[in-house]
Amino acid sequence: MPRRHDIDALRAIAFGLLILYHVGMYYVAGWDFHLKSAYTAEWLRWPMRFVNLWRMDLIFLLSGVALALLARRQATGALLRLRSWRLLVPLAFGMAVVVPIQPYLQGVSNGLIEPGFAAFLARYYSGGPWPRGAFDGWDFGVTWNHLWYLVYLWVYTMLLLALRPLLERCRAPFLRLRGARLLVAPALPLALYALVLAPRFPATRDLVHDWHLHAVYFSFFAYGWWIAADAAFWAEAKRLRHVALAAALACFLFYASFREAVLTKNLYSWCAIVALLGYAHAHLNRPFRWLGWANESVYPWYVLHQSILLVLGFWLAPYALGPVLEPAAILAGTLLGCWLLTDLVVRRSRWVGPLFGAARLAPARP
Repeated sequence: MPRRHDIDALRAIAFGLLILYHVGMYYVAGWDFHLKSAYTAEWLRWPMRFVNLWRMDLIFLLSGVALALLARRQATGALLRLRSWRLLVPLAFGMAVVVPIQPYLQGVSNGLIEPGFAAFLARYYSGGPWPRGAFDGWDFGVTWNHLWYLVYLWVYTMLLLALRPLLERCRAPFLRLRGARLLVAPALPLALYALVLAPRFPATRDLVHDWHLHAVYFSFFAYGWWIAADAAFWAEAKRLRHVALAAALACFLFYASFREAVLTKNLYSWCAIVALLGYAHAHLNRPFRWLGWANESVYPWYVLHQSILLVLGFWLAPYALGPVLEPAAILAGTLLGCWLLTDLVVRRSRWVGPLFGAARLAPARP
């Protein structure tokens, strides 16, 4: 099967959007984040919400697509080893080396941890204990913060491969969906989860209590597994892309007016993803020169970006740069830091590359 350049491109775009979204989290008023700027803004809530309702759903769906394409050319045992290596090694290294600066800065900003990173690390590696509310995950002693995606994806991969015979029997009904049914039916289980599970299991990202998000994310992961190699689905998504976009915008406007409209909220999420898949298949399925570099850089950028972002926010806060210059400096500094560390350190070392999930180690240029 020829390489799916549209999937590669959409994956890189989705993770790029994730970095921009996390910069937005530093500024959006009323939403919890590890640190917050002095220049928070109420108006950011709706642009952030517009993206928030489908961004991680899309990433898990693309992860399911990638797993299915890998499974076509690798035995299950080899696939399990590969995915464990690519996910668990960056998770362990990230939690030990990259993430600890985040709870330290949060704790210092909260006034619950004394300044001194070396003393913090000695206590952090021993598991605490910490003052209540010192940082997100204080009650566990350590935290994975934004790296929760890696462990969730590993668990879903193991679960999907274990349930593979059952899921294969569910593939055909899903792939027969066409037209309006394709835009509505996959959203119905999501609405059911929102009604039944969301009130009992609010989002935690702690793996063990996150049953609403597990239901949603695993469903999208399975959707990706089903659609990966089905040419008819991609042709239909391409055909429906304009309709799906119009439906998504209409659903979001309705949801913005009536926040309790659970079905409309989930219809928006699914229609937005169908539109994105359709437009990507129509316009991005070609070998752009930057794709090789982007594919090799996605995981290192993902692992690094939030720590760089928060360090910059913490360092720049005392300078009171204002609500325009500060976010511009933080975004530019985050992108520059990710690029320099990835291209000059991660990709040039046989030993460092795998710690960040790098697919290949040889330096490449876009």
